Amino acid sequence: MSSAHHLLSSVNNHCILDGVDFNTTVLKQKFTMKNIRQFQICSTRWRSTAHSSVIKESPVNVNVNVTNEIIAAKSYDEVPGPTPWPIIGNTWRMLPVIGPYQISDLANVSYILYKKYGKIAKMGNLVGRPDLLFVYDADEIEKVYRQEGDTPFRPSMPCLVKYKSQVRGQFFGRLSGVVGVHGEPWREFRTKVQKPVLQPQTVKKYIQPIEEVSDYFIKRMQEMKNENSEMPADFDNEIHKWALECIGRVALDARLGCLRPDLPHDSEPQKIIDAAKYALRNVALLELKYPFWRYLPSTLWTKYVSNMDYFIEICMKYINDAMMRLKNKSQLVNENELSLVERILANESDPKTAYVLALDLILVGIDTISMAVCSMLYQIATRPEEQEKIHQEMLNILPNKDDKLDASKLEKMVYLKAFIKEVLRMYSTVIGNGRTLQKDMVICGYRIPKGIQLVFPTIVTGNMKEYVTDHKHFKPERWMKQSSDYMHPFASLPYGHGPRMCLGRRFADLEMQVFLAKLIRSYKLEFLHKPLEYKVTFMYAPDGELKFKMTERPT
Repeated sequence: MSSAHHLLSSVNNHCILDGVDFNTTVLKQKFTMKNIRQFQICSTRWRSTAHSSVIKESPVNVNVNVTNEIIAAKSYDEVPGPTPWPIIGNTWRMLPVIGPYQISDLANVSYILYKKYGKIAKMGNLVGRPDLLFVYDADEIEKVYRQEGDTPFRPSMPCLVKYKSQVRGQFFGRLSGVVGVHGEPWREFRTKVQKPVLQPQTVKKYIQPIEEVSDYFIKRMQEMKNENSEMPADFDNEIHKWALECIGRVALDARLGCLRPDLPHDSEPQKIIDAAKYALRNVALLELKYPFWRYLPSTLWTKYVSNMDYFIEICMKYINDAMMRLKNKSQLVNENELSLVERILANESDPKTAYVLALDLILVGIDTISMAVCSMLYQIATRPEEQEKIHQEMLNILPNKDDKLDASKLEKMVYLKAFIKEVLRMYSTVIGNGRTLQKDMVICGYRIPKGIQLVFPTIVTGNMKEYVTDHKHFKPERWMKQSSDYMHPFASLPYGHGPRMCLGRRFADLEMQVFLAKLIRSYKLEFLHKPLEYKVTFMYAPDGELKFKMTERPT
């Protein structure tokens, strides 16, 4: 029997009362909350596995369920979690020496909270910020996502919020971007940019430019090899250069020259990379470990502001160059022939829209894509069987090593895409998503008040047996159409969900797919050193020197 039949049978067994209309029965009989909750779980799981339009509850039924759920719910104070200390609450847990939780091990902290407290855990009384509520129930995560409106609030970096709204509020104004912004300003900005950014046709225009950058980087990798054919100890920084070159091509409409072999440490590309690393990797320190910048200026905060100012300077420089090129183009040029930056400049009277979009894409994109690719390469190098499957797929799609990519060839890379998804499930680069509640809700049987920050640790839920068949095994095939494995659709969401889903996800996927396809088509990767552990800088990635051995395959 298929999983869909099992679910339908479960719904029938638990939710239909021998030919009696459920709506009438609920109104006439007193059911325990367990009965009602069982119905909600059944119907939620059925909608998750199939289509939400299959089951439609009547308004009366929904209201009765919600009312009973609220009545039976426990108070927020009863949510389990670490006990706060007087005055400093739970902030001490992140402090050096005395704190048991390490910023570099936030993924493990997420597991510890789940194992100790169950599917909901509260980290309360944090200095200068709302409580953090960790939710490990995929059905409840789905419920939160499905009940959010058009302008959901995502817990963002308060340091970035302060920078955009106060420190440089005069510059950003209403055009404050999509990162660290909420409500109507966020919706207005996203509306301006989402069409060109998310259109598949726009993304396809960048296949060739990204391929050119990736081909050149693979050539540079050949030149970087030592006498053992291994990459240098700082190879992760080289990956950052490749990522910045790709993002610069998209967000700034320019080649930045990041991949030059003689790139000085004080060069513009390296300064951009260093600024991005600093801005992102110190967020956790600013927010959780040393949150006192809210009240007293600190060296960490001052340097953060300086790095952000440098980003704005760079974005303005290259977008202004793109404006000059656009002015020199013929007025008869079709919009479809314009680059992403040019399309935004052509449709928006204020070039600040392009400045701020570029800032957000670079700020969030460099470290995220770089660390994801580092993780992909490590998993490929340590999984020879899966690597061989990718190689064979590439040989079928690119019979000659000099063959060029196009959209139709990328469509055929079924196993490679499945491999990427499986790496992101087991070793999610972004360890969690979240929301700031805009209304009171019942979650996992507790009444959660408005304003609480929810954390959905996808690094944990994506590896839970109740949500993933054979969850401990690395199995790319689970993502392929012919698979019968069960995967809860809200257990692994590396790009988030809903209106606030990652705006640059299509470009991120393109960059990873193109680079990995071209590399594994012609080269074999190995990692012949002690296995690496995964840790959190800002992203979750292998911690250590990525000295991959790179061997050219027979053509």
